[in-house]
Amino acid sequence: MDLLTYMETDGLRLGVRTASGVLDVKAAAGKITASLNAAVPATLQELLDGGDAALASLQSLVNQAEGDRLLFKEEPDLTLGPCVPNPGKIICIGLNYRKHAEETNLPLPAYPILFNKFANALAAHGEDVPLPRSSDKIDYEAELAIVIGKTAKYVSKEEALDYVFGYCAANDLSARDLQSRTSQWLAGKSCDKFAPLGPYLVTKDEIGNPNDLAISCKVNGELRQNSNTSDMIYNCEEIISYISQCMTLEPGDVILTGTPEGVVQGFPPEKQVYLKHGDVVTIEIQRLGALTNRMVTE
Repeated sequence: MDLLTYMETDGLRLGVRTASGVLDVKAAAGKITASLNAAVPATLQELLDGGDAALASLQSLVNQAEGDRLLFKEEPDLTLGPCVPNPGKIICIGLNYRKHAEETNLPLPAYPILFNKFANALAAHGEDVPLPRSSDKIDYEAELAIVIGKTAKYVSKEEALDYVFGYCAANDLSARDLQSRTSQWLAGKSCDKFAPLGPYLVTKDEIGNPNDLAISCKVNGELRQNSNTSDMIYNCEEIISYISQCMTLEPGDVILTGTPEGVVQGFPPEKQVYLKHGDVVTIEIQRLGALTNRMVTE
């Protein structure tokens, strides 16, 4: 199932992308709920908190809504929100692709490198991203994002994917000059709208193996990153298990799993051209769609 959020006058609404268009879950639930066996989740967080029963109820709603054109919207007409609009935590993994470590001349990490972004960094597909006045070295990073679906603490690698709800594309935008001032990367990682997510949150049953997905980044149509999640040093199972040894993961938490080679920081100094006003960055991941944002002067 492909899920998204979009703006209406009453705020963000939950939508389901189908062959017929985007199902307005709120409108469909108001019309069809009486014939369903369980309540339909009204928001993405309700869906995440409700687990398998909530997902089954939503799928039943989608099935029954088919054929009623009034319940579907045309996706190009919508203003999307972040596909996960209220994550409790945004946890990121640094230096997690072998070829990215090589291009930056850094040793492979002995453990996953954890850092974080905050909710102010969230942005949607199609949303402009302001380039902060405090930096002139803004870089792109194509990343696979894991969205947690069940409370996870001290889980094994073997069971880790059981705690996943789904996946989405992300751009871990980074102000390299702010990032490198200290050993802690936060200043360069959590600038406003530096974590675009979307356009869709795709349930894990649609994806299969998350450790074998094509991933790419284009800037103004020019291919900059072109890799596969199979190049990750720590795969999705290892990442989830490791983080769960450090903290409790809750439904809706987002994990950005690292970026492949091809970022500006990895180029020789004379070839480093960082993002500027008007640049359009598109992150695309196999089966997850393409996430596009334009950079603008703050």
